[in-house]
Amino acid sequence: MKTTAITRRLTDLGGAKWGIYLRAKAMIAKGADVISLTIGAPDVPPPAELMDVAEAAMRAGRTTYSDGAGEPGLRAALAERYSASTGRAISADQVMCFPGTQTALYAVLMGVAEEGDEVLVGDPMYATYAGVIRATGADLVPVPLRPENGFRITAADIAARITPRSRAILLTTPHNPTGAILTPEDIAAIGDLACKHDLWIISDEVYEQLVFDGQGFSSPLAQPDLAERVIVVSSISKSHAAPGFRSGWCIGSEAFTAALLPLSETMLFGNQPFIADMTEAAVRNGSSVAPGMRARYAARADRLAARLNGRTCLHVLKPQAGMFAMIDVSGTGMTGEAYAAHLLDHAGVAVMPGASFGDTIDGWVRVALTADDAAFDTACERIAAHAAEFQSEDA
Repeated sequence: MKTTAITRRLTDLGGAKWGIYLRAKAMIAKGADVISLTIGAPDVPPPAELMDVAEAAMRAGRTTYSDGAGEPGLRAALAERYSASTGRAISADQVMCFPGTQTALYAVLMGVAEEGDEVLVGDPMYATYAGVIRATGADLVPVPLRPENGFRITAADIAARITPRSRAILLTTPHNPTGAILTPEDIAAIGDLACKHDLWIISDEVYEQLVFDGQGFSSPLAQPDLAERVIVVSSISKSHAAPGFRSGWCIGSEAFTAALLPLSETMLFGNQPFIADMTEAAVRNGSSVAPGMRARYAARADRLAARLNGRTCLHVLKPQAGMFAMIDVSGTGMTGEAYAAHLLDHAGVAVMPGASFGDTIDGWVRVALTADDAAFDTACERIAAHAAEFQSEDA
């Protein structure tokens, strides 16, 4: 039987890029001594107080159908939060709620791009971006992110790839996989470019609350001159260690959310009311777990860099935020994919090849900072010992 064009567009975007993660998972299940530093799952459970809110809401009958744009209380809480953080008046009518950032991204991309269009994205990129863009029928245009610029996307690099088919720029700040944060100057230059070429700016800000001490965060949503063209997507998955609750949102202009509402209603009717109540509490009260995650992830990145930089043929680019660090493994003479496979087989450590996130970091791997301290430090020693084998071969 014949399937539709969208299924054919997504045919090659399945789980192949997660091969190392899946192989490590199978090895661990069979009892192998493997430390997995692959997936960005928070290292703590969701706060107990949020689960208490969700349970109380369920028992109070908050298990009915939801509003198509999301529950009013949650939308009001998000409007207040973004009004405070941006210094602009954000109304509840500018807020739409979805089951996680992934669903929000899918809906937003469906609302701004279609067949024949192009969406510009920094390369490397979060692994599902290719799918949400290709699902619309649009083409993904990769914009190489350069290590010498800290993996921050630049307006000049975007400008070189704009065509009459360009419709949107998809930003990630803080960035996955590199942990880079766009500066206010970066955003201003990109905003000028978007205005000049009449482009949407979609800003994925799911790691906003995992910015390390000494670093700052800026959002294009805070720029009044970009108000009609910026759409922010985010969730409580990272900030509140609650990825399984699938609770996210988008913030855009009132005109955009009004246009997107029929699509959202066709897909679903907001998130579940009891999860919306939990998310409202999360937004209003802040995160009790984010400060600890920030401190632990930053400290682990520091220890990884101290153990490898200048002491091995590997080089760690320390992140400014998030759950990951990038390691340049070109000194081994291998691609990131070959290195990750060799490291798993010979040292019992699983990391993600850079090629899983794009074409420009084939000589890098991504390391999750979310293993507990004992396992993480053991993994660092294994990575260092493994690297020493290559240095001995070169001697």
